[in-house]
Amino acid sequence: MRDFACPHCGQQLAFENSKCLNCGNNLGFDLADRQFAVVGPDGTTPAQPPRRVCDNLNVAACNWLVPVEGTGLCRSCSLTRTRPADGDAAMPQFAEAEAAKRRVIVELVELGLPIKDRTEDPDTGLVFDLLSSEHQQVMTGHDNGLITLDLAEGDDVHREQLRISMSEPYRTLLGHFRHEIGHYFFFKLAETGEPRQRFEELFGDPDTSYQDALDRHYSQGPPSDWEQDYVSSYATMHPAEDWAETFAHYLHIRDTLDTAAAFGMAPAGAAATQPLVGDVGFDRIIALWLPLSWSLNMINRSMGHKDLYPFVLPPKVLDKMRLVHHLVAASDTPAVVNAAV
Repeated sequence: MRDFACPHCGQQLAFENSKCLNCGNNLGFDLADRQFAVVGPDGTTPAQPPRRVCDNLNVAACNWLVPVEGTGLCRSCSLTRTRPADGDAAMPQFAEAEAAKRRVIVELVELGLPIKDRTEDPDTGLVFDLLSSEHQQVMTGHDNGLITLDLAEGDDVHREQLRISMSEPYRTLLGHFRHEIGHYFFFKLAETGEPRQRFEELFGDPDTSYQDALDRHYSQGPPSDWEQDYVSSYATMHPAEDWAETFAHYLHIRDTLDTAAAFGMAPAGAAATQPLVGDVGFDRIIALWLPLSWSLNMINRSMGHKDLYPFVLPPKVLDKMRLVHHLVAASDTPAVVNAAV
């Protein structure tokens, strides 16, 4: 994530800001250029064509800009198909989930990954159902482009209880979105042709019975030596989960390096906008990531917290992540960023 500044006074901004606390101007984030713009008293930006803030400003704290014409949901919010009703007790968790989703969408755009919604691809386009398990059973997961998220994951106590009970060293809303979006991009990047062949060499056959793998995983647990070949114990369950976990970690690494570069904690060449392609590019990413993650872990320990990145990346995992890197780079395409529905 980049370092942002108020275009009026230069005050440093967080990605979530909708108002500059220094000069008092209202602000909106423009996905097209990944920068903030001042929103004037008339509710629009001075640039042509004028833009205004997303209709979800108040319901989801969305600070993204949209065209003045149209019903006014930004590119990220327009991907949400189902959400809690206004006034529902889950609305605060909905806002947290949308904030995490916006971070994912920005990263996908920065990396040039294609985002097609259900208007462009009615059958398998990307769409989200953000639901609360308070009123119904909700299974977080992916199905033909539909990503479902249990908004209870936005509750710190609930999420921590699940993290401990499932022996997970890391569990966040952002991590869930990155994992599930990984399932979506398997079908876009690796389902057929030479990518599929390379996938099977590294991950295995994705068409093996998922239910059998699920039953085996929860009855027997991961193999005793899983750390040698997988980035997490959950990745051992099925080739599809191995891919999704690896893809999520690739996004973790790229975004954290991007942020570190923006704040002078890593070379500028680590930014997601830099052409880090091919084996040389991937080797550069890992060469930057290993010392950075180590230092961040040591900083966390200095503050009495657990490691920020409690994972190791053995050679087999790096080979899998290298494939993700190659497929992401090969897919680089201009994304539709100004859609409003």
